[in-house]
Amino acid sequence: MATFVLVPGFWLGAWAWEEVAAELRGAGHRVYAVTLPGLAERAGEAAARVDVDAHVADIIGLLEREDLREVVLVGHSGANMAVTGVADRVPGRLARVVYVDTAPLPSGLAQVDFDPGARAEVERRVAQEGGGRVIPPPAFDPVAEPGLLAGLDGAALARLRERATPQPWGTAAQPLARPARVPGTPKSLIMSTVPVAVVEQRVAAGDPMFAMLAGPEWTFHELPTGHWPMLSRPADLAALLGRL
Repeated sequence: MATFVLVPGFWLGAWAWEEVAAELRGAGHRVYAVTLPGLAERAGEAAARVDVDAHVADIIGLLEREDLREVVLVGHSGANMAVTGVADRVPGRLARVVYVDTAPLPSGLAQVDFDPGARAEVERRVAQEGGGRVIPPPAFDPVAEPGLLAGLDGAALARLRERATPQPWGTAAQPLARPARVPGTPKSLIMSTVPVAVVEQRVAAGDPMFAMLAGPEWTFHELPTGHWPMLSRPADLAALLGRL
């Protein structure tokens, strides 16, 4: 039996992991699916003051409150910032960190810096639609984003649109300062929208955005689908997590 802590990406809550969590529990594992401050049922928690540090502290609080050890910490998409911060600060509680269609960013970068060309549009939406505090959810339009939304049927798309909540801007805008020597906790990458071969090429080429993936503690895996595999291929994702 393993202990999993599942952290959802931007705009999502613990609800996004329901099917994956059920599969893992059915296989005998202990599972904690997390809703982070400012999102889903916790949307009312002062989004203007919620940043990466708040999300890191919330997850560490769970680990300490439940005295969880040998944890497999799983982060999807924008949760890479929070799970990376947790991995840096309490490595002794973790057995493995798993990044689902995402990866840790270099020290000093914020999530919004990953795609500099998109930053102006995100800031415009925050200012004009989010009151300067939150990033409104996307439209989840399969015509506009066929790759990201691949594998989602009508029911899953409806779920995303109905249950997604605005993302606190601070969680995208705050950089994560990392220690000079980061812990060597085993780490795994599960890619759904980018082939592993492409990731390996970028790592070998010395791409600074992929620099954190070069260590011997990493394993790379593919689960081809869209950007939300917990909704499009939950049983397969749970099986892969169980094998890791």
